[in-house]
Amino acid sequence: MPTASLIAAAPPPGGPRVSRYPNWRGVYVIVPTPFHDDLSLDLDGLRRIVQFCIDCGVDGLVSPANASEQPYLSDAERRDVTRCVIEAGRGKAVVVAGVTASTRLIAAELAREAEAMGADALMAMPPNMQRASEAEIRAYYTAIDAAGSLPIYLQNYSGPGGTPMSPGLVASLLNELPDVRYVKEETDFSGAMMTQIIAASGPALEGIMGGKAGRHLLDEYARGACGTMPACEIADVHVKLWQALEAGETAQARAIYRVLLPLLMFETGYGTAVYKEVLRRRGVIGSAAIRQTGGRVLDRHALADLTAILDDLAPLMLDTYPAGA
Repeated sequence: MPTASLIAAAPPPGGPRVSRYPNWRGVYVIVPTPFHDDLSLDLDGLRRIVQFCIDCGVDGLVSPANASEQPYLSDAERRDVTRCVIEAGRGKAVVVAGVTASTRLIAAELAREAEAMGADALMAMPPNMQRASEAEIRAYYTAIDAAGSLPIYLQNYSGPGGTPMSPGLVASLLNELPDVRYVKEETDFSGAMMTQIIAASGPALEGIMGGKAGRHLLDEYARGACGTMPACEIADVHVKLWQALEAGETAQARAIYRVLLPLLMFETGYGTAVYKEVLRRRGVIGSAAIRQTGGRVLDRHALADLTAILDDLAPLMLDTYPAGA
């Protein structure tokens, strides 16, 4: 059952809460940040990535976030990236600005700037340097909420830099803060967590999306997810999978998922390097350079494996953006 039907069952305490964005569903891709070979920022490449995503039919664009190498951007670069994605995507997709920061003061300032730039919504993990207490998490999201009027996605993430939140904490933030309306759920057991968050939150939750590259999308969809937020290098394939689910074509969705899954699993080992390399092969960007430290390098064996995986995915890709080599 889609989340939209779950959240409309009854008004929250204090009266009805009408969504300003009732149709926020679908594939909301995380936009990677491209660099030149010398690791300088490639804003022209970023605009090409946004256009690629639009051509693939995505419903939303999210940047900067984890897959955007956000922690490896300077303050000025982060603002340039946010502005670039907002301007390139405006009127073509919902644009969600990532405002995760180490402290509520910085996050609130980023929220104000993103709203002034024209973002449609915000997304933030809890403070991302050291794990925050529940009181600190509440203060952090309260500051973001007070900074403006945009809807806010709580990003519940258990990976590096993440502080997983309990369903109870997520529900209380949704019910207590007027602009906190959505959740991106990507902790270790995302499907079960979605069920618990939906049950605990009631109508204050206007939508919940999955992450983790869409690896658990079939289960998440069955539990009420209104969308998914993967990286964007195969956005066309994710869109086909989502469209099959929305059309009730379960067999087709499972067929697409079976072909897609090897790449999603491959990403778990190589991460950002995969996003960039696939975008380079598809002719979207000129360099697969990454700034992220600590990641595995795509050696000749990995590159050969990636080639085989992309060959299998090629029939699902747009002809204008072939898999390449």
